[in-house]
Amino acid sequence: MDTRTLRIGCAAGFSGDRTDAALPIVDALIAAGGPACLIFETLAERTLALAQLARRTQPDSGWEPLLDELLRPVLAKCLAHDIRIVSNFGAANPEGAARCIHALARELGLPAPRVAVVEGDDVSGPAHRDALAAALGERAGTLRTVAANAYLGAEAIAQALKAGAQIVVCGRVADPSLTVGPALAHFGWAIDDWERLARATMAGHLLECGSQVTGGYYADPGVKDVPDLAHVGYPIAELDADGHCIITKPPGTGGCVDEHTVKEQLLYEVHDPAAYLTPDVVADISGARVRQVGENRVRLEGVRGHPRPATLKVNVCHETGWLAEGEISYAGARAEGRARLAAEVLRERLAGLGSLRVDLIGVSSVFADDDGRWLAAQADGGARDVRLRAALRHDERAGAERLVREVTALYCCGPAGGGGVRTAMRPRLGTVSCLMPREQVPGSFRFVAPGARA
Repeated sequence: MDTRTLRIGCAAGFSGDRTDAALPIVDALIAAGGPACLIFETLAERTLALAQLARRTQPDSGWEPLLDELLRPVLAKCLAHDIRIVSNFGAANPEGAARCIHALARELGLPAPRVAVVEGDDVSGPAHRDALAAALGERAGTLRTVAANAYLGAEAIAQALKAGAQIVVCGRVADPSLTVGPALAHFGWAIDDWERLARATMAGHLLECGSQVTGGYYADPGVKDVPDLAHVGYPIAELDADGHCIITKPPGTGGCVDEHTVKEQLLYEVHDPAAYLTPDVVADISGARVRQVGENRVRLEGVRGHPRPATLKVNVCHETGWLAEGEISYAGARAEGRARLAAEVLRERLAGLGSLRVDLIGVSSVFADDDGRWLAAQADGGARDVRLRAALRHDERAGAERLVREVTALYCCGPAGGGGVRTAMRPRLGTVSCLMPREQVPGSFRFVAPGARA
């Protein structure tokens, strides 16, 4: 077993994240020396469904749209210094992403990297039809399915790395598995070493949202101050052979890593601290300890592990009609009253047509409700700068388009002084989850050669 510290940096926490975060991480990994890996977490539930929709109209798409911008600044350095890259930016088309990486390497004059893709998460095809229907039960016949993807674990990632992959492109894998896979490959742990797997899983959990653990989504001026948030650094985990980790960030970057930021991220999306279920292990953080060990360095210890679940979570994304949105502004004297009147006009004109919500941004939006009761119960507060937003859900596109026309008509048919209309239409997607026996969803990997086609 290789006992050297493994450093894993995370340069993205979601699709659309900043594309300049990777270079400071890579420079820090090179300066530190030793085994290292760079991960990008870019795949939320909705992101994958949108990628599947994109492939319907353009079959050779469906991977992370910012892939080129994410890798271009660091690909040469990573290949030169043996920093492995692992990401779920393959989304609905991991092979397409692999071909994109090969094309980028050619453009940069680099040797062709060894790129592996992880497969098996897509369970929407004919081979899984019966198994998916059994998992969904009575819901199966009512869904217009766009995508069905299982959350794979770290095994195929580790196998690809041990087989020599320099870059591993995944579709849907559990977010912490992006960290567990490199740890498995580097340290050579057994696949049932639950304690170490659980510790690596929680290290991955701390990394998976990128800058959230280094001060992003944490700052609250005067209460939780974060220095230089505009240049927040993204996190690096230093894992030892037992899976314990220290969370830090590149020197010279903004943000902070302290016990508070780590604790917030540690508890993020954890429903049961004693049983955090992942495809690799059931992690128990009920006895976890977080300790500051240096400036911007926090150590996590005390994580326990239990055998992994017998099932894998599957997200089924399905069509749920259309969403139309429209906005118009009212400003100056009696602006709130005019915006309220516009809302009444819309409710009357669109009565009985789908599900309508009207918000007055600046008066009643975040705390409002779809039925408008909260707004109706509040007295006119005399706001002088109000943005009215209306949204309509409808099964059919033509029905949703009514809202677009009615908001636009407020220019002349509504209260005085309305302006700045903007409208949008898009298909709505819903998600339901189910569980499938893991033996029905075997993950695997294969290498994609330069110039390969699907």
